[in-house]
Amino acid sequence: MVIDRETGQTPLSAAERMDLHDRNLGVEPIRPAVRQTPAESAPMAVEAAPQRAAARPPDTRMAAAVAEMNRKQPWGQKPRGTAPSQPARSAQRPQPKTAGRKTIVTAKWWDSKGPRTVELGPKGQAELSGGFMALVFGLVIAAIIAFFIEPVLLFAAAFVLFRFGGNILGPVGARIVDKALAERG
Repeated sequence: MVIDRETGQTPLSAAERMDLHDRNLGVEPIRPAVRQTPAESAPMAVEAAPQRAAARPPDTRMAAAVAEMNRKQPWGQKPRGTAPSQPARSAQRPQPKTAGRKTIVTAKWWDSKGPRTVELGPKGQAELSGGFMALVFGLVIAAIIAFFIEPVLLFAAAFVLFRFGGNILGPVGARIVDKALAERG
């Protein structure tokens, strides 16, 4: 039991303090109506179902507070629902030329000849995605096998891949991209 040294009384519990706080803010607890139990000797009388109390009018203070909070935007942003001032597409970006061709920009870590911009047709796209999917599935299968045989080997391989991945994946990716370029059509 906790006793306050200054007053010598037991302090209020957290629930009692929260109740006082709510009452100070004007929030009254919503509790069900107290039921009266009939006396045992009184005969049971069938009564009509009790009518519910009339609904309280909506709390306009809460609605106004919520609307005010929704109007405030952090860091000076515009409120939601307003139209953006700039178009979504940048004016400098060129429009796509044809629907069947796709432009890809390679990165140095997965293409040793990169970065380069490559435009591929449907056959080249299929070759590129097929080559990289085979590489990904091969790495996943190797990781699963390494996990079952020797989990420490898996962690060592992950370290080598993160540390020297650009030197390992770069030539492989360059071969896949070159093969896709050969299948341009």
